[in-house]
Amino acid sequence: MSNSCCNKDSVDISVLQAHQRRTLIFVLVINAMTFFMMIAAAISSKSSSLLSGALDNFGDALTYALSFAVIGLANTVKAKVALFKGFLIMGTAVVIAFQIVWHLFHMETPIFETMSIAAIINLAANAFCLALLHRYRHSDVNMSSVWECSRNDVFEGFAVIAAALFVWVFDSGWPDILIAFVLLIIFLRSATRILLQAWQSHV
Repeated sequence: MSNSCCNKDSVDISVLQAHQRRTLIFVLVINAMTFFMMIAAAISSKSSSLLSGALDNFGDALTYALSFAVIGLANTVKAKVALFKGFLIMGTAVVIAFQIVWHLFHMETPIFETMSIAAIINLAANAFCLALLHRYRHSDVNMSSVWECSRNDVFEGFAVIAAALFVWVFDSGWPDILIAFVLLIIFLRSATRILLQAWQSHV
């Protein structure tokens, strides 16, 4: 009877891991595609907030790839990878900070139409990814960090849409810079939370 229970638990875990792998591959592809779209839109529209979102999507794509690699491994390994992912998000935040400073000294009013279209597509893609990852948000430290990244992406999507709206209303580049700064704070907060959770799991 005990062997039967053990076999059932083993099968359940294998099925869960297979589902996690498929989901991570899917969201990885979506993030990679939106990254290239956002980079092109950020360059053509001269938007700091769009560029921040693009950099975040790039970091998330790397995060999903790392998360895929450690599915099924020991929790200590997952915790170490989650630490790395936290530092990766922190590094993305540093790059975003530098590009915000650059835009402050090269202020231009972004192109509203390009910003808004890219932001709406990005939000739709990120919301879809979040829905796919919802069931795994409490699975372990690995999937929890993935969920955290995806939730940030949805916040980012709404923020960039707000930036585009305010750019249009005020005909100024300042709303774009301010939203990029808000995104920077969100990324720093997320990185800190992931690092703390990973460290607690590691020790």
